[in-house]
Amino acid sequence: MAKTTKKRRGPHPTAKVELDVPVRVGQTVEVEITGLNHEGAGVGRIEGYTLFVDGALAGERVHARVDHVKKNFGFAKLTEVIEASTHRFLPPCPLYDRCGGCSLQHLAYEEQLRHKQQIVRDNLRRIGGFQVEGEGAITVHPTLGMSDPWRYRNKAQVPIGEENGALVGGFYAEKSHSIIDMNECLIQHQVNDEAVAVVKQAATKLNITAYDEVRHSGLLRHVVVKVGVKTGEVMVVLVTTEEQIPQRDQLVEAICTQVAGVTSIVQNINPDKTNVIFGKKTVTLWGSDVIYDYIGPIKFAISARSFYQVNPAQTEVLYNKTLEYAGATGTETVIDAYCGIGTISLFLAQKSKHVYGVEIVPEAIADANRNAQLNGVENATFEAGPAEVVIPAWKEKGIRADVIVVDPPRKGCDEALLTTILEMQPERVVYVSCNPSTLARDLKVLAERYEVKEVQPVDMFPHTGHVESVAVLVRVSIVAQEPYK
Repeated sequence: MAKTTKKRRGPHPTAKVELDVPVRVGQTVEVEITGLNHEGAGVGRIEGYTLFVDGALAGERVHARVDHVKKNFGFAKLTEVIEASTHRFLPPCPLYDRCGGCSLQHLAYEEQLRHKQQIVRDNLRRIGGFQVEGEGAITVHPTLGMSDPWRYRNKAQVPIGEENGALVGGFYAEKSHSIIDMNECLIQHQVNDEAVAVVKQAATKLNITAYDEVRHSGLLRHVVVKVGVKTGEVMVVLVTTEEQIPQRDQLVEAICTQVAGVTSIVQNINPDKTNVIFGKKTVTLWGSDVIYDYIGPIKFAISARSFYQVNPAQTEVLYNKTLEYAGATGTETVIDAYCGIGTISLFLAQKSKHVYGVEIVPEAIADANRNAQLNGVENATFEAGPAEVVIPAWKEKGIRADVIVVDPPRKGCDEALLTTILEMQPERVVYVSCNPSTLARDLKVLAERYEVKEVQPVDMFPHTGHVESVAVLVRVSIVAQEPYK
């Protein structure tokens, strides 16, 4: 008889495996906070084990309840501040501790700006391997902030629900889909709050039902409001599950008569069971299909679904810095990869010989062409397609870029685009980033042939952990011939 050996079994798939860490879920611990992570949570250590504590600040000693543990780090909620930071700030928003929209209202604004500069520096050092201190280091400038960091958002996307027979609308509680009803949000333009309130009240009175994502029933899913800050024009978008809106005319009349500055009321139909806000079909119920706004001297048409920066004041700061770093004097050919609706391209066209913009979304290219026509810009060409395909095709046609500007999504540049840039060898690369970690990763690749000269963080989203930045890179052969200007 053959001898059989019994296989050693691992834990049952549903069994809870205890991790060998110095804290456990539900435990309240005392911890010293030594810094903040990129999302604004306090960073502390217990016996060398990293604990991220929501609501805690650097320099504080706190009590925190452990919510979740992993092998190398855990998460905890602040329960008591034993020793407070001198930079702790009383959040003016009464819903701050429940809403997931902001993460840094409890930190004084000047300190928020310092924190965001440090986040950029840390990522460049740890991920990119760059020197950020001492001789020969990359200059990371202090973060450019706002003189008044409130009421800056020109767009609200508010989910609608129902509570006690009335419609509610606000923002989701942190890490949930539970709607927190609110009458005002201190980082939203005041007109956004007023428009949402009008829709909630009118729709409740007209017995228009709210969408229930669990049952996949009801009509009104979201209210989206867009404001042209310079023009004062307002668009209200009703996102519904069906095209038919009961008592639609009365709802439209209520919005027209009660929302100051409204020039466009639009309906978007999204019947799908999805977390995506917009569906494919959009119809104009009243007024214009678009509203208009300006960033600096450039005028933009904004439709219900088109992307437009939510903080136009800081966008102008960011784009002016991009224009400065491009070093355009009127003789340069510039390529704008990830050009979107042409916002950066049209800024660059002011001081360039010609700008070529590429974007993978055809609808965005249509908007870019419309915005160029709107501003009488004739030295800009836009094409739809992947940048890593379109740019080499341009090169084959004899188009050679003096400057390439990239403004990728959070995941950073496509690897093939980075290879294309290295092959094209423009004199300068200007990298606009919304994610310091992917910025550092991509700059490390480009550093094969380029010297990263400086990085300018810009605070586009005060009171949140997000930071935008723009970096300028100069081709090494150019650096060797003449000093960077």
